[in-house]
Amino acid sequence: MDLNAAEMTGYLASALLMFSFTLKQIKTLRIVNTLGCLCFVVYGFMLSTAWPVIITNGFIALVNFYHLSKKA
Repeated sequence: MDLNAAEMTGYLASALLMFSFTLKQIKTLRIVNTLGCLCFVVYGFMLSTAWPVIITNGFIALVNFYHLSKKA
């Protein structure tokens, strides 16, 4: 299988998001989920600016940042 950088970033983002939902501790879930969302934002820009991917995952990352900072 010959993957380019964009595809590898997309698969990493998907893996992080899927893994985050297997976690029990909410703080750890939000951290891993945020990393996945940020990877998806990068992936969206690598796809010649896929705005639906960028906006959705950027928003989710901001929500996670908010909740992580609120609980600190």
